[in-house]
Amino acid sequence: SSSAASSFLRAASSYTRTRFFPSSLRNLNPASSSALNNQRSTASVVVRSFHSSASRWCHRLDWRSPFSLRAQIRALNPVIERFQKQFATMAAEHPFKEVLTSLPKLGGGEFGKFYSLPALNDPRIDKLPYSIRILLESAVRNCDNFQVKKEDVEKIIDWENTSPKQVEIPFKPARVLLQDFTGVPAVVDLACMRDAMNKLGSDTSKINPLVPVDLVIDHSVQVDVTRSENAVQENMELEFRRNKERFSFLKWGSTAFHNMLVVPPGSGIVHQVNLEYLGRVVFNTNGTLYPDSVVGTDSHTTMIDGLGVAGWGVGGIEAEAAMLGQPMSMVLPGVVGFKLSGKLRNGVTATDLVLTVTQMLRKHGVVGKFVEFYGDGMGELSLADRATIANMSPEYGATMGFFPVDHVTLQYLRLTGRSDETVAMIESYLRANKMFVDYKEARIFLLFFQFYLLSYKL
Repeated sequence: SSSAASSFLRAASSYTRTRFFPSSLRNLNPASSSALNNQRSTASVVVRSFHSSASRWCHRLDWRSPFSLRAQIRALNPVIERFQKQFATMAAEHPFKEVLTSLPKLGGGEFGKFYSLPALNDPRIDKLPYSIRILLESAVRNCDNFQVKKEDVEKIIDWENTSPKQVEIPFKPARVLLQDFTGVPAVVDLACMRDAMNKLGSDTSKINPLVPVDLVIDHSVQVDVTRSENAVQENMELEFRRNKERFSFLKWGSTAFHNMLVVPPGSGIVHQVNLEYLGRVVFNTNGTLYPDSVVGTDSHTTMIDGLGVAGWGVGGIEAEAAMLGQPMSMVLPGVVGFKLSGKLRNGVTATDLVLTVTQMLRKHGVVGKFVEFYGDGMGELSLADRATIANMSPEYGATMGFFPVDHVTLQYLRLTGRSDETVAMIESYLRANKMFVDYKEARIFLLFFQFYLLSYKL
């Protein structure tokens, strides 16, 4: 109100007089305080100007009326639009636009365009572990000199020297994975933002996740019926009745928001569904190709690392920030290389292998680091075994246990229903961007890691 504003301005004027003209200086003679007089006159002009403009603002706007506030927001729209145009112009000038390259198809045409790491012509990139190359590609593609800067790209390229210094980098994952336990609050927050937009008289459809979000309903399983041919169906019916309100809300969210996929109950646990169906390995969004990467609200999101998709668990607030397009601030990690050779003997299970690997990595110390597996033994490991090892990342303390994409990965993608064209696109892109591993090629495979390499014979 105007009376409150007047009280505030009187207090501000009093503060200004006290702040700029303390009592110890008020009795100085004019001849020795000309500079002080100049300051006093300047400050008075500032206070009068502030008083005048603030009074006009307060008299014109009734803060107790939401209708007046709405009108004021509408009045600011032209200013906001000018800023949007400026930002759009800035975004059009991508700092790495010269490395945007076309990926041709074998039979003619092209799969799309991608930001080429080889086109950067930096020999340091060839020494980067594959997991770090995914961070680099994300930084290059999302570089806007605002959220992601050129300096951040240089930090990642110079990983061998910068990672021991614990430098921070921004990272924008390609998608976010939620299960219903933490996914419901995220959808509620989006719904509340739409409600606020509606009260302000604006377009509610503008509120959407800025990156793809996959929400898998898997944490409400309760077994009531057993030893019956229809046990699964009867349990599912009970589950739907008990959770009708929540499921209805999530179903609304799946149709109301763009970039949001909700996997219904009964489809499987979140990490199984993520591995078999949701993992893209390579995205093709509006003709732009880039590697799949994911953060999820579950520590065992790392299972997806067995598919060559960089992913790890985060908290709900971090997941929501990523969902709304905010970069994650993370310490550029060190990488521990783990070499696998030979193959598993008969009778040795993936559980035996993962317990041995976990014991070795715990002894070495990999907390906060990436573990990257390589070696000729990789070709003998099924993707299920790889996922089992990657799933244990929280147990051996690493941020993720990463298996780069190779022929085993491509074979698995075909078995889980990916089309031949999709698999061809994935292989072509990863080969072109030096992210594909071919252990069958007759060449020496070397990785340069910050720490000494661990080795295990299968």
